[in-house]
Amino acid sequence: MNENLPPCPECSGVYSYEMGALYVCPECGHEWPAGGEAAAEAEAEPGGPKVIKDAVGNALADGDTVTVVKTLKVKGSPTGIKAGTKVRNIRLVDGVDGHDIDCKVDGFGPMQLKSSVVKKA
Repeated sequence: MNENLPPCPECSGVYSYEMGALYVCPECGHEWPAGGEAAAEAEAEPGGPKVIKDAVGNALADGDTVTVVKTLKVKGSPTGIKAGTKVRNIRLVDGVDGHDIDCKVDGFGPMQLKSSVVKKA
């Protein structure tokens, strides 16, 4: 056992070992990148920047253009938002119930969308 190996970030187990480019904890099975302790700690910090990803895993940013991937029902509208609708100039917000995109949809006006129903255009 090497005394310089970090403890497991998940269970704080001290029996971690190195396997290729990863550290492995035999107690809980957690794997994390070797040499990336600072990155792993920064990712685990609650005060760190939150990365919002679209339905296919692309990171979103303010001002991006996205495409709706499935037809959405809109309360008070007979048609809703059809799949393939482009939404320009989005803003990322900390919304309610997972609605983390603030935008203006043509024909519907301002609304909030979930990042899980859009993909980056």
